[in-house]
Amino acid sequence: MKIKTLSLLFLIGLHVIPALSQPDRWQQRVVYKMDIAFDVATHRFEGKQELRYTNNSPDTLSKVFYHLYFNAFQPGSAMDVRSRNILDPDSRVADRIFNLKPEETGYHHINSLFHRGKPVKYVVEGTILEVELQSPILPGETSLFEMKFSSQVPIHIRRSGRDNSEGIDYSMAQWYPKLCEYDYQGWHANPYIAREFYGVWGDFEIRITIDKNYVIGATGYLQNPDEIGHGYESEGQKVKHKGKNLTWHFVAPNVHDFVWSADRDYKHTVYKRKDGIELHCFYQPGERTTSWAELPAIMDKALDYIQSRYGPYPYKQYSFLQGGDGGMEYPMATLITGNRPLQSLVGVSIHEIMHSWYQMILGTNESLYAWMDEGFTDYTESEVANYLRKEKILPGAPAPDPHAGQVSGYTNFAKSGYEEPLITHADHFQTNAAYSVGAYTKGALFLHQLNYIIGKQAFDRGMLRYYYDWRFKHPNVNDFIRVMEKESGLELDWYKEYWVNTTHNIDYGIKSVTEIVGHTQVILQNEGLMPMPLDVVVTYTDGSKEVYNIALDIMRGNKPAEPDQVKYNTLPDWPWVNPEYTFMLTVPKDKIANIVIDPSGRMVDFNKGNNSYKK
Repeated sequence: MKIKTLSLLFLIGLHVIPALSQPDRWQQRVVYKMDIAFDVATHRFEGKQELRYTNNSPDTLSKVFYHLYFNAFQPGSAMDVRSRNILDPDSRVADRIFNLKPEETGYHHINSLFHRGKPVKYVVEGTILEVELQSPILPGETSLFEMKFSSQVPIHIRRSGRDNSEGIDYSMAQWYPKLCEYDYQGWHANPYIAREFYGVWGDFEIRITIDKNYVIGATGYLQNPDEIGHGYESEGQKVKHKGKNLTWHFVAPNVHDFVWSADRDYKHTVYKRKDGIELHCFYQPGERTTSWAELPAIMDKALDYIQSRYGPYPYKQYSFLQGGDGGMEYPMATLITGNRPLQSLVGVSIHEIMHSWYQMILGTNESLYAWMDEGFTDYTESEVANYLRKEKILPGAPAPDPHAGQVSGYTNFAKSGYEEPLITHADHFQTNAAYSVGAYTKGALFLHQLNYIIGKQAFDRGMLRYYYDWRFKHPNVNDFIRVMEKESGLELDWYKEYWVNTTHNIDYGIKSVTEIVGHTQVILQNEGLMPMPLDVVVTYTDGSKEVYNIALDIMRGNKPAEPDQVKYNTLPDWPWVNPEYTFMLTVPKDKIANIVIDPSGRMVDFNKGNNSYKK
């Protein structure tokens, strides 16, 4: 998702084949069928849900839990209290929930719940429904849950709701009782405070009955386009709607959530790529949304690049839905605010579609590892946007390093004293700023710096291998690091332990450059708390250059020369406990023009002022 800058910041078609399971990473499975009767006059709907839940775990389940996200939009909810007490509240929330009137709140009321045809006991605790099972679900069993519920759509405050700031009628995210995920770490029944998500992959079949004047964009594939019209009908065909309402029938295979939006003024366009993937846009036409007409062709080029670098998109449709309060990702679709100039619209669209890889396909538990979703998405967004500028598909000059701003933004924030380790659960950061900088910026720099540690070739191979090895399997940080170790041949657990588990900084410097009997002695110093391998580039007075790579002893090897590097030398390992490192150059000092530690800027050094020597 895209987020606003906070006060502390400085700064059907294709059916996807499920990934093969492995001994330590089984997956639960869901099949949802829901029928929704929506009353636009009251902003309420009645829901009927059938859920087939397959317990692929080795455990017997005597309880299950559901998310009831709309209950967050009530005075006194966990989201409300958190927003009113955190040091730097999100301006979109602040005290708005606390001041909601009854008809403006959101809720899910559970009218009935049956398991295997028998009623079950349940308790509602805020945004979590706790269900006690009379008959447990054994390993390998599939159980049927049947639920009837009534819901009210809140006024738009955060992600979900009606009548957002741009006048979109309904942004329907986190809109239904959703089963919580159970994995190798147990249940993940986290109360909703407007942070991250985690879901069970499965198949969705959704029927939404609503006033015929509304146009719906959604996750999945519309099954009755010729009945619906509104831009879905066959070319040249105009559908005449009989009666007051229409029923929209969607099917979405192998996804872990379902989003939809509805508006009376939506314009619906379809752009079909050469590979058959359709890009759908739903937006309100007007003076402030003219850039939407240019968006699909640009995203077509972006998808070519994305799929070549990060793996193929496994569905046949993606929809850009004007709605929400910024940008928020969902399977096969995104909610984005639409009154933007082209550069901004493309930027948020790239960010949100990249979530299709790092949240919708790879499916990391982003509550525990928000940086593996938001950070990886931020990193790849910068790469994709820079490629589009290089190819002159987007205006503006490409940046020599599209991540330079992330480096300076993170180091500046870390010096403030508010930084928290990436290992912190998304809900438990003490400030919104610490969460934002950690999840987005430091998460992106995890990849940028890893590119430096193992080299561009191994890094690029590793990003693709990560996709193919771990799609539809909920990987964690250890899984990612092991992929990169296999591709690089280097030991990298130290990097994960420092960058993810601590807030230790990096600060390497050149302590002295001294001539000794026609040779030059260089002494380097580690003045930070985190060890790193170094690329030291020496430029001689005749203009020639050499790279000296110094690996850490705990890496058990050196990275290879990178394509753009000149003469490449490897020096003996630097024992990570040693504060200093000395090496000799076989030329007198007056033959050296300058010496620079990491001129590529990929190492996140907190003090670059001591990184160079100049004659």
